[in-house]
Amino acid sequence: MGETVRYEVVDHVATITYNRPKRLNAINGEMRADLNVTWERFRDDNDAWVAIVTGAGRAFCAGADLKDGAGSTGSFSASFWEIPTINSFESGLELFKPTIAAVNGPCIGYGLTGALACDFIIASDRASFSYPEVRLGQPTIVGAIRLPRRIAWADAMELLLTGERVDAARAEAMRLVWKVVEHDQLLVAANDLAARLCQCAPLAVRATKEVAHRTRAMPWIEAVRFGETMRKVANQTDDAAEARTAAAEGRPPSWRGA
Repeated sequence: MGETVRYEVVDHVATITYNRPKRLNAINGEMRADLNVTWERFRDDNDAWVAIVTGAGRAFCAGADLKDGAGSTGSFSASFWEIPTINSFESGLELFKPTIAAVNGPCIGYGLTGALACDFIIASDRASFSYPEVRLGQPTIVGAIRLPRRIAWADAMELLLTGERVDAARAEAMRLVWKVVEHDQLLVAANDLAARLCQCAPLAVRATKEVAHRTRAMPWIEAVRFGETMRKVANQTDDAAEARTAAAEGRPPSWRGA
């Protein structure tokens, strides 16, 4: 992992920081490689139960670096039949740990797509959001897939088809943003939410998120069957046994993530 992304774990909470502040954390090829490695590290880190992603300096992420954009969205394969960039968090890396975007400033293009990949978006009152690609002669792709699944169609089209910026208040009204807080309280609010999530059994949390994610495209019977299978698997974990023991002993459970 290089210097363009920072990764720190404290009390089971990983903070992932876009770290090119002089370029408003715009993503170039180096940063894309570092981001992919970082998200895979978080996925595989048994000590990290929740992730907060934020930006260094005054921006969250300015999207692809227009001056150094080669490789910013990933390495596209030579074969039409291979799926490009699926290893990136933005484009669909399978990751069922909870994720929080703490948006501290401008959140643009692929930066907004990354925020949309998170379960929660908490915004500073200084944050703004935009998909300017259509003003640059380019279509928005992954953002156009993600955004209409998160907010109302017309609100999604306003962002995607006009390329205009919306402020934090408007983003909250669109329900793009879960919560807006004062700028100096942003990481406090994100860490408070992360601490609440860490009070729950981490494997049960991941199983619940996976069920919620996968069953959206399933018929009802198949969805229930899948969910009940996940319940049986989760009930065999050490944490499930710890929950039963703690309840019998009248004490809070001590989760291990195992």
